Amino acid sequence: MYQALLASLVAGLATGIGALPIIFLKKISHKLRDNLLAFSAGVMVAASTFNLINPAMEVGSVWEVALGIMFGVVVLSLLERYTPDMDYEKFFGSSDQSQGKKTLLLITAIVLHNIPEGLAVGVGFASNAPGMGLALAIAIGVQNAPEGLLVAAPLIDSKMSSWRIVGLATLTGLVEPIAALLGMVLVGYVQAIIPFALAFAAGAMLYVVFKEIIPESHGHGYADSATFSFVSGVVFMLIINSIFVR
Repeated sequence: MYQALLASLVAGLATGIGALPIIFLKKISHKLRDNLLAFSAGVMVAASTFNLINPAMEVGSVWEVALGIMFGVVVLSLLERYTPDMDYEKFFGSSDQSQGKKTLLLITAIVLHNIPEGLAVGVGFASNAPGMGLALAIAIGVQNAPEGLLVAAPLIDSKMSSWRIVGLATLTGLVEPIAALLGMVLVGYVQAIIPFALAFAAGAMLYVVFKEIIPESHGHGYADSATFSFVSGVVFMLIINSIFVR
């Protein structure tokens, strides 16, 4: 259990490591921000496909996966519609209600994404397959890093300090060790729900990408470069997966 906790903790902390470049980006242009958002969107689409939907299809039925994806979309849609107004300036350094809600949705999607990944690591360590848990933790940690930048990108122009943004990104990954412990303790039950949980997280991420991130990245006249950045994000995750995910 100690190994599972440590491995999943390191994988979760990789999210914070990925957000570190934000420290050097004190102020950025609309063009750079749009390209960062588009790149992050490509990472999310690729992660949803390669790291969530594909593994879900390997261990579950197409109906479980399809239902999970649609359920994730519906839940995020309802969350966006019925989330009560908050003091977004207090939490995210932005008094813009629309931008604050987008940031909250993005963070929610990343957290939902990390829960089934943590469960998978826990199940891997609890299984009899040698090295499976560690291999999963390494693969998840590597693909978590760009997601840290994904959390940070929308907050670059806010009043929030760079280190606070990095801390927020790190917190989104710390759900993984908790989920890993749950996966180890409830291994039999968790294995049954992992296909649905992975697909649910994929649906949530895809909703945020197509509803919020892509429109935001195309709203300031840099649609062409943002499109290339989006494709670059997909290709980046494809390469990462080809190297680290077996």
